[in-house]
Amino acid sequence: MANVQLTGLTTIIVLGASGDLAKKKTYPALFGLYRNGFLPEGTRIIGYARSNLSLKEFHNRLLEYAKLPTDPIKEQFTEFLKICTYISGQYDKDEDYKRLNKAIEEVESAVNSGNKNRVFYMALPPSVFIPVGHGIKKNLYSNKGVNRLIVEKPFGMDLESSRELGKALAPLWREDETYRIDHYLGKEMVKNLLIIRFANVFFGAIWNRQSIANVQITFKEKIGTEGRGGYFDEFGIIRDVMQNHLLQILSIVAMERPISLKAEDVRDEKVRVLRCIPPVEQKDIILGQYIKSEDDTKPGYLDDKTVPPGSNCPTYAAATLWINNERWEGVPFILKCGKALNEQKTEIRVQFQHVPGNVFKNAPRNELVIRVQPNEAVYMKMTNKLPGLSMDTVISELDLTYQRRFSDLKIPDAYEALILDVLKGDHSNFVRDDELDAAWKIFTPILHKIDNEKIKPDPYAYGSRGPAKIDEFVASYGFKRPSETYNWPGRQ
Repeated sequence: MANVQLTGLTTIIVLGASGDLAKKKTYPALFGLYRNGFLPEGTRIIGYARSNLSLKEFHNRLLEYAKLPTDPIKEQFTEFLKICTYISGQYDKDEDYKRLNKAIEEVESAVNSGNKNRVFYMALPPSVFIPVGHGIKKNLYSNKGVNRLIVEKPFGMDLESSRELGKALAPLWREDETYRIDHYLGKEMVKNLLIIRFANVFFGAIWNRQSIANVQITFKEKIGTEGRGGYFDEFGIIRDVMQNHLLQILSIVAMERPISLKAEDVRDEKVRVLRCIPPVEQKDIILGQYIKSEDDTKPGYLDDKTVPPGSNCPTYAAATLWINNERWEGVPFILKCGKALNEQKTEIRVQFQHVPGNVFKNAPRNELVIRVQPNEAVYMKMTNKLPGLSMDTVISELDLTYQRRFSDLKIPDAYEALILDVLKGDHSNFVRDDELDAAWKIFTPILHKIDNEKIKPDPYAYGSRGPAKIDEFVASYGFKRPSETYNWPGRQ
C-alpha cells in the first residue's frame, strides 16, 4: 500500500471535540503540527460534539489545556484558534451531520480547484464508533478528494466485539482509509526499536533464546482513576493498557526483520509473531486492585464514588506470554501494568543469560533497558572491575540518555507524529485489521474467565510497587535480581 500525501485543501474534523481526549491530546498535537509548519497549507479544523458551546467557550476550553510557555507560542496559539471552529450536534441524527457538512463545504468553497480532502478523527467512546462511522460516510464523505478515518482505542472489548466493529465499518471504510491509532506506536523510543534491532549488528547476533533469558515490558502510573473509575471499570487494566500498548511493544521487540520499511512489510512481521503466541493461561497471570495508601492520604479504587460497589475490576495485571517459534521458544515475555504505583515509567528490560562457565561467580546478568518514558534512555547494565587493587566486580552501564546526548533536540509528542503519518498516508505505525484480530485471540479467553468467574484481584496499597507476590511471580519465570545494590550516579 503506497503512501499518499494529501494535496489540495484538507479539512480535519474532530468528532468528540469537547471531550478530554480531544482537549488534552488531539488539539495540542494539531497545534504542535501547526506551529512547526507540518499541516498542509490552508488546513481548517472543525470540532463537532454534543456539548452546546459557543465558539468562544470552545476556544477557552482548548486554551485551558494548551501548554504555552512563552509569549511567541501564545501568539501562535491565537493564530491557530483562527483555523478552529466548532459545531454542536448529535451522533445519530442525519440533519446534524448535514449541518456539519454545510460548514465543511463553506470552508472548502474558499478554494475553487484541487482536491477537497477530509480527515475524520473519532475522539469518541467506542459505544458510538459504529453510528458515527455510518453518519460520516452517509453525510460527510468527500467525493472530491481523499477521506481518512482515525479510530481511537479501545477497538472492541474482546475478539467478538472487535470483529463486529470491523464488520460494521469495513463496508463503509476501506482498510487504506482507516487508521486505528495506538499512541504508543508514535512514541520516540518505540519507533526507535526498529533501528536498535535491525541497524546494529551486535543486537542481531544475540537477539534470540540462546542469549536472552527473559523480557519484561512494564507500564507504571502513579495516579489512580481520580474520579474516572466508572469509565475505567468498563475495561480494566488489561483492555486499557496490556492488550494494546504493551502487546504492540512486544510485537516490535520480537518480530523478524521485515523485507523493507514499507508499512505492509512491517505490519506483516508483527502479525506473524502475534500468531505464534497462544492464549494467556490463568497460571501465567496475576491481578491486583489498589486500596488506600499506607498513610491514608490516597483513596482506594473502591473509594471512588464512580466505581460500582464491590467491583473486581483489576487496576494491576502481570501476564507472561510465550512465543512458539524458533527464535523465542521458551523465553518468557512478562507484561506488567498498573495504576496508583510508586513511580511513573514505561520500559523494556531484556535480561540476558548467565555467562557460561563464568569465573566471576557473583557477576549478575547483563540487561538492556529501553526507557520509553519519562527521561527516554537506552542503557546496557554490564559487569565491570571495581577500581582498586582487588578483582571485585561492580555493575555499571553503557548509557545513552536522550536528555544528555540530544539536548538540543525536542522529542515530538506521540500524537503529533501519528497525525502527521495520517496526513502522509503512512500506515506503518497503525494497527491493521488482522493484527487486531491476532491480539484479541491472545487475551479474549482470559478476559472472559476473569469477567465470568469474577476473579478477585489481590489488594495493593496506593503508591506501592504492586501486589505483594509480584516479585515471586517474576522470579518464577527466571528473572534474576542482582545480589548487590545497583547505584547509577546522576540518575533518579
